[in-house]
Amino acid sequence: DKDDVEAVGLVKFDFLGLTTLTILDWTIRFIRMLDPAAEIDLDRLPLDDQAAFNVFRKVNTTAVFQFESRGMKDYIKKLEPDCFEDLIALAALYRPGPLNSGMVDDFINRRHGREAVNYPHASLENILKPTYGVIVYQEQVMQIGQVLAGYSLGGADLLRRAMGKKKPEEMAKERVKFEAGAEANGINGKVATGIFDLMEKFAEYGFNKSHSAAYALIAYQTAWLKTHYPAEFLAATLSS
Repeated sequence: DKDDVEAVGLVKFDFLGLTTLTILDWTIRFIRMLDPAAEIDLDRLPLDDQAAFNVFRKVNTTAVFQFESRGMKDYIKKLEPDCFEDLIALAALYRPGPLNSGMVDDFINRRHGREAVNYPHASLENILKPTYGVIVYQEQVMQIGQVLAGYSLGGADLLRRAMGKKKPEEMAKERVKFEAGAEANGINGKVATGIFDLMEKFAEYGFNKSHSAAYALIAYQTAWLKTHYPAEFLAATLSS
């Protein structure tokens, strides 16, 4: 298993085969069959096409990658996404941990101004502003370690891993290191302890933003094609 593989110095990779990639390829082929002059480069789509975001706002997301389940549709309706960051966040938040913890409702309420956005320390505003003060991504945990406690990038990744694996002995070492680094940066000891507790709580649910962004991009591409080439997109979806 993963732990034994890592213990002997190897790296485990997971590879996903996505039917959606085939659907995208077939859609482009169908478009070119009907219009040989059509030039569509999915890697260069504008990420602010409001017509494509209407697919999400109207919850018309059947056949849109990662956004078509009944439960996800309920949260899309509540969030009303209108930018790419919102799609990244939804893809990361729609999992059992965040849903059961109330994180998703906090995120949505802050997004719509029904709940105040606050930050555990003023220096974290730039890191947590895109997620309205909620720690959503593992990368945010790493950035907090760097900004508050002077972690290196490698050290911040070890902090993320320790939190993700929830190993008590590793966490105890990281707590001492984090609090010492924060105090060296002039941050009150109690504040540093409180922030570490908060990070530990959210790290249990944190998701890779890099992973979520890749999923959100494919979701946006499918929504864009559904908007601008619905016949070809639905033909490819049914054919797959």
